[in-house]
Amino acid sequence: MNWPEWVSSQNDATRAEGRWRAIRDLDLKGPNGTLGTDSVVSFASNDYLGLTAHPEVIEGARQALDRWGAGSGSARLIVGSRPVHSQLELALAQWKGTEAALLFPNGFAANTGVLAALGGDDVTIFSDERNHASIIDGCRMASASVEIFGHLDYDALEQGLARTVRSIVVTDTVFSMDGDVADVTRLAQLCRSHGALLVVDEAHAVIGPHIDLDGVNVVRVGTLSKFLGAMGGFVAGDRELIDLLINRARPFIFTTACSPADAGAALAAVNVFRSEEGEELRTRLRTLVELIAPGHPSPIVPFVIGDEDEAMKASAALFERGMFVPAIRPPSVAPGTSRLRVALSAAHTDEQVMSLRTALEEVVGLA
Repeated sequence: MNWPEWVSSQNDATRAEGRWRAIRDLDLKGPNGTLGTDSVVSFASNDYLGLTAHPEVIEGARQALDRWGAGSGSARLIVGSRPVHSQLELALAQWKGTEAALLFPNGFAANTGVLAALGGDDVTIFSDERNHASIIDGCRMASASVEIFGHLDYDALEQGLARTVRSIVVTDTVFSMDGDVADVTRLAQLCRSHGALLVVDEAHAVIGPHIDLDGVNVVRVGTLSKFLGAMGGFVAGDRELIDLLINRARPFIFTTACSPADAGAALAAVNVFRSEEGEELRTRLRTLVELIAPGHPSPIVPFVIGDEDEAMKASAALFERGMFVPAIRPPSVAPGTSRLRVALSAAHTDEQVMSLRTALEEVVGLA
């Protein structure tokens, strides 16, 4: 079979499985927009605070664009670094309470860069089974041994740590498909006791968990492209560790720096996030979560349906009501756990969220 035939056969197999996907252009600014000719309210975005459309964030991008142009032109270790990159790293380190921070092209590159650089032959990486794909791929790229522990099964993790000498524990703090949270306090205690390095991916942790990591060897991974409303990823940690990543992390070394506009937008977003307005936006988001799922710890609210076809039908039924809530199905989630994944934003109105609740009651039987 030649290459064109093989590609065609793989596409046919994906279609036959009922898992064919295609890109759709959603024309929106904030949660309201159009998909084709249909007006919709999006409940699918990771723009949890609505900062993609915030005037200060837009102005931060505009000023950087005017001063430095559209692109950085090179990797930062060559000639790609601009003052706005360093300013953003300083702001990120101050926000995360660390000595330093380092920008990456995106959160995916940050996770793969950290784990590949730190996961040497003499290291065992312990990874939660529901960690994000970027963590999974980072573990694969590392030369370390990798042990997957059951989701939130910290007793099993403790037993594993007792068998190793040098280890890394890596976890999402908010899991992207379930919206549940790691017990980072327990993880910190285990890493202290066993001298392990804790790597936490805080990409979705817009309203927590926020805990004290003093006394723990910790690397904090984040993204600029979700609740900060821009584009890029970062790692925050001790100065020596960041210096090591500058010299060892291939996704940083061999990638053109993020655009000045992205960095300018992210810098403005960090300032908004840490302001009184940012606190108000997070409080607003928490209030909206309570309308859909009282007590749920994050703005990611899954409604597990199980069957893929039924999940697609439920998504279509919501779309007919003017609500864009995509069905999530394998390989993004395990077979038999297809779902609707609602992502709430502080930019949603009470009326939009209550309409969604009513629609979910009709479509999936939300109590």
